[in-house]
Amino acid sequence: MEVVIVESPAKAKTINKYLGSNYKVLASFGHVRDLPPKDGSVRPDDDFAMDWEVDKPSQKRLTEIAQAVKGADGLILATDPDREGEAISWHVLEVLQQKKVIKDKPVSRVVFNAITKKAVLDAMANPREIDVPLVDAYLARRALDYLVGFTLSPVLWRKLPGARSAGRVQSVALRLVCDREAEIERFKTDEYWQIAARLSTPRGEDFTARLTAFDGEKLQRLSIGNEARAFEMRDMLNGAAFKALSVEAKPTRRNPSPPFTTSSLQQAASAKLGFGASRTMQIAQRLYEGMDIGGETVGLITYMRTDGVQMAPEAVSDARKAIGTTFGERYVPEKPRFYSTKAKNAQEAHEAIRPTSFDRHPKEVERFLDRDQARLYDLIWKRAIASQMASAEIERTTAEIEATGGGRRAMLRATGSVIRFDGFIGAYQDHRDDSKAPAETSEDDDDSARLPEISANDALKRLSVDPTQHFTEPPPRYSEASLIKKMEELGIGRPSTYAATLQTLQDREYIVQDKRKLFPDSKGRLVTAFLHNFFERYVEYDFTADLEGKLDGISAGELSWKDVLREFWRDFSAQVDGTKELRVSDVLDALNEELAPLVFPDKGDGTDPRACPRCSDGRLSLKLGKFGAFVGCSNYPECGFTRQLGTNLQAEGVDGDGGLNEPKDLGTDPETGEPVTLRSGRFGPYVQRGEGKEAKRSSLPKGWQVADIDFEKARQLLSLPREVGIHPETGKPILAGLGRYGPFLQHDGAYANLESIEDVLTVGLNRAVTVIAEKKERGGRGRGTPAALATLGEHPTIGGSITVREGRFGPYVNAGKVNATLPRGKDPASVTLEEAIQILNERAEKTGTKIKKAPAKKAIKTTKAAKADGEEKPKKPAPRRASAKAGETKTAAAKKPAARKPAAKAKAD
Repeated sequence: MEVVIVESPAKAKTINKYLGSNYKVLASFGHVRDLPPKDGSVRPDDDFAMDWEVDKPSQKRLTEIAQAVKGADGLILATDPDREGEAISWHVLEVLQQKKVIKDKPVSRVVFNAITKKAVLDAMANPREIDVPLVDAYLARRALDYLVGFTLSPVLWRKLPGARSAGRVQSVALRLVCDREAEIERFKTDEYWQIAARLSTPRGEDFTARLTAFDGEKLQRLSIGNEARAFEMRDMLNGAAFKALSVEAKPTRRNPSPPFTTSSLQQAASAKLGFGASRTMQIAQRLYEGMDIGGETVGLITYMRTDGVQMAPEAVSDARKAIGTTFGERYVPEKPRFYSTKAKNAQEAHEAIRPTSFDRHPKEVERFLDRDQARLYDLIWKRAIASQMASAEIERTTAEIEATGGGRRAMLRATGSVIRFDGFIGAYQDHRDDSKAPAETSEDDDDSARLPEISANDALKRLSVDPTQHFTEPPPRYSEASLIKKMEELGIGRPSTYAATLQTLQDREYIVQDKRKLFPDSKGRLVTAFLHNFFERYVEYDFTADLEGKLDGISAGELSWKDVLREFWRDFSAQVDGTKELRVSDVLDALNEELAPLVFPDKGDGTDPRACPRCSDGRLSLKLGKFGAFVGCSNYPECGFTRQLGTNLQAEGVDGDGGLNEPKDLGTDPETGEPVTLRSGRFGPYVQRGEGKEAKRSSLPKGWQVADIDFEKARQLLSLPREVGIHPETGKPILAGLGRYGPFLQHDGAYANLESIEDVLTVGLNRAVTVIAEKKERGGRGRGTPAALATLGEHPTIGGSITVREGRFGPYVNAGKVNATLPRGKDPASVTLEEAIQILNERAEKTGTKIKKAPAKKAIKTTKAAKADGEEKPKKPAPRRASAKAGETKTAAAKKPAARKPAAKAKAD
């Protein structure tokens, strides 16, 4: 018997079926070792020696693997076919050698790009050794990320309080988002006009033509800059005669796009399906690992972390056969199509993402998949099969039209296109987004319309002339998909890192996503500005891309990984040493200048935006406090003016700092005669009654926006807590208020939660008594156990039903006494039983909770008898380790989790 090591338990189960009883397939659950999240795990002074640590769950799995290998005839390492997979195989082998269980047993490495019986058996027939250059590239990347994180992050913490951490790739991706925001802030809007004429042919068919030249001047986009000139041209055209000068029809061919890579799949899934990058990779992982299709478990797609665009020859042949069967022989091109990859590293340029069999049409397998899985498989199948289909044949028609009148002359142009043969577009016709054509084949609106029959010298009838006003718009903010595309264009990061990098930026609250657009948070702007001023080289796009190229060179065996590390560390450590004498005042001066549009927005009245609105001679400046940066007056403590430093997020109902550069007067309280104002402080917008230390203040509750606050709402907040009434049984008052943990009721020293601020303002005595009684029945100070959103089934080891619930800190799964929070962004409705079991098991292992079922009751044995039977007293759960500082684990020691969580598989740079 031989032991086969894979990453995922789902893969292990499927592959064991393919290989039979002579093999035992075990899962490593991702990486088994990682760098400890503490200083000194990588030692540059010791030739970059690296200390590895095995965590508690991995220790158990490695023990099981070692026991199996000890009694086996050989070891086969079959982890994923990429750099991370190669590294996992290397780690497993290193640990087993340390445990001295390998001895003279044969060890081989196999890789397969798809989990099908043929792919697995072919791989087993062609073993190889571990790819040392690929492992070296992993070690170099891991060391670089660690050194940057554990060297640069402490500098941030000392010089920029409130900042989390910095990372090699993460910081450059953040700079892209911040640079785009700065570009938007600098953008100046220009007015321009366009003029379109609605014309009719002699046969009575109408169409639209656009003005392209006037009195010999060729018009550009911004040529018509005001209403007066636009109307002058309109008046001329209204009195002009129109004639077709020429009509030209040109046949063109449009070729299909290559099959998906990791990046292009994430972009297409975002545009067509609305999936985030992490969600896309999670679904793709399930399709790759295998689904039960009519009683057979089989992988539906090839490996989904790739920058390659080519398909295997047998897949190309399979696709051509399926095209002929499904669409007809005319759709099969004379020769197969071949695509080339831009990837520099041939070892990582694996086959493109494609179906494992083109015979599995999306319509045939959708009944075995959930909705999101079916939609993503449909996207992959169509893109892959279209890549081998015939070109679309399109006829594009352009009509040049002359308008003359009053001694003046203008030129107009009408364009349109007709699909003569749809070719590969036929693969997309039943897709929901393909009413015109798929995104990768669509034309501009002007070209997509079909022109009526027009002949040269035809006199055309004017129906209407319509000038329309437009304004130039700033470049759009990045979405996850467009940011990934930009990173790929610049050569920053690699396919397996994109989703994890973006998730890290959101977890650290450096960027905010709203309506699929990415906005930099104030913390992100500050970190980027700091790095740009004091570590500029390390956030330069070219430098980061060049370093990625060197890592690719290591993978290809062209460069020594330690030589690359030495060169990087020499310059980087010197740069860090140069900041030791850097004063916080120097940092603030630099940030004040670079972030002026964010920190000191123009008031629009010509006054100095840095003048303090409260005192006469104070100057506003960035200040650094325990909880981060804020804007304050230079005359502190005499002047206590502060303002929150917000984002530029201008989504619906959201305003970063509330637009409150100074207090807004809402009215005068009729009972106290004191002014009621709306203000913005270090911790967000709030309302205030009166002035000075005795003033009454109340923060805006969740869901209330600055733009909606008026005098009445402010008075309601300032009146809290309010007395609801006297409890009929105790005779004591019931108060409703807004506290640190949200809306509440208070009675006789006890509290009960309310759902919203509206409840605080409107709850009556009867309902308040009921809420308090229900809280008392639940007992304790907690909210009680939330109702189950779903029941998934029984847990095989913990025992009890597995339920999905919505808790105070987000959705979680529960079984017995074990609660486990769902991964960030995970939809509670999409959790499967298998996923829930894995999440709960990981939580149980971390907390030391016993997960084996209690044995059947037996007669109580004495201690000696118990020892004689080999039993031991239950051990106390291991104490929980203090969590590492923010940024230490995620920046430099992020650990690859189980393969079932693909988005986090790559190291979050």
